Amino acid sequence: MQRTRARELVLFALYRSEFLPVTLDEFLEEEDAGDQRDYIESVFAGVNAKRDELDSMIGARTVGWRFERLALLDRNILRVGVYELLFRDDVPAEVAMDEAVELAKKYGTEQAQSFINGILDRIWRDERERATS
Repeated sequence: MQRTRARELVLFALYRSEFLPVTLDEFLEEEDAGDQRDYIESVFAGVNAKRDELDSMIGARTVGWRFERLALLDRNILRVGVYELLFRDDVPAEVAMDEAVELAKKYGTEQAQSFINGILDRIWRDERERATS
């Protein structure tokens, strides 16, 4: 399985968990994670463990738009993107941003791709500046 498909599965699992108390193992019984199971488990667990931190970073950059008003899919695409950007050393920043934009094109709301790209770019720039100061 390609990493792109694995990201989709993480997104679907996060989205589903917004509505149903389903564990990742239960979700993956319905999907074939193939050789990406470790990645899926790691990102899903990481996003959930850092959800408050991720949401705070995202919410601080959604100028004129409350974080809670974002569509659930867009919110979860951003969570995965920010998590990969900042907490996955095996994912280059450009890949994390590009993959999030591709998820937004495929599953997000009408303006999601440019919105998500802008938020991720701001977070990446802000975090790089903070790290070098």
